[in-house]
Amino acid sequence: MTSNKTRIFIDGQHGTTGLQIQDRLKDRPDIELLELPMADRKDLAKRAEIAGDSDISVLCLPDAAAKELVGALGDSDTVVIDASTAHRVADGWAYGFPELDKQQRQKLHDSTRISNPGCYPTGAIGILRPLIDAGIVRADSTPAVFGVSGYTGGGKELIAVHESPGVEPFGLYGMELTHKHVPEMKKYSGLKHAPFFMPSVGHYAQGMLVIVPITRDIAAKKVEAKDVQQVLEAHYAGEKFVTVRPFADRSWLERDRFLRADRLVDTNSMEIAVYANPAEEQILVVASLDNLGKGASGAAVQTINLKTGVDEATGLAVAEATGLTVA
Repeated sequence: MTSNKTRIFIDGQHGTTGLQIQDRLKDRPDIELLELPMADRKDLAKRAEIAGDSDISVLCLPDAAAKELVGALGDSDTVVIDASTAHRVADGWAYGFPELDKQQRQKLHDSTRISNPGCYPTGAIGILRPLIDAGIVRADSTPAVFGVSGYTGGGKELIAVHESPGVEPFGLYGMELTHKHVPEMKKYSGLKHAPFFMPSVGHYAQGMLVIVPITRDIAAKKVEAKDVQQVLEAHYAGEKFVTVRPFADRSWLERDRFLRADRLVDTNSMEIAVYANPAEEQILVVASLDNLGKGASGAAVQTINLKTGVDEATGLAVAEATGLTVA
């Protein structure tokens, strides 16, 4: 980096994700946040100039605007972390999920073009990738992925809808089955075909659950729940942000029955748990995370930390058994 402080420009800092990234960075002595005057924030030349002067630029923009700025930067050695979907599966871009496999941190360390993962894919890939690598789930299968998110995942427009009277308490969407997160789920899970993805939105602000049934039609062999549990535990052993709950854990359930979608709000943690009905050979894996934390702004800050050589948890809240800690 170019000085004692890492110079960071957030393009789109007033959006939902940008605001949260800024909030996580603004008081850090190792970071200098660069800003454009309000009047210049739609001027591509000025945005490209300040981005080029930064050590790291984080793009919290619509896809078209993100592509436009990346094009204007050309071969600049500025590190770009793109939080849009514009470059999630693009060649030459590293995927900003350090826990993906044992090589991913090195890939991120070596790259100047990084795509920040989507919220639903973080949960889906976090479940599927280890199971496919271990030969439990077939790469040529079509897993079902179900999810529910708080309405902040839809940005300012959906936030405004849910802050108005008469809004639906819960809604399925993506009925056309072509959700923009599907390509990255397919690529980084290691699937040959697109998964069957069904998202939904609840009438609450933040938090997310992603659910993947491990059924006979996607299993590579006869699978028991303990096999799934062991593979996930081994994959995430030693990780600070992605942890695996004890098998069939009921301690995190409300009234011993209900798993809250908002339990990890304002953390960068993701917790994965395995449940089963052995009599029917049914296995369920669920991931819990904050759609604006590990699913967005927290993930970007984790990558910034990795790129700048500080502890990955710097400035990020971590869910612990006894509560929350902030490194």
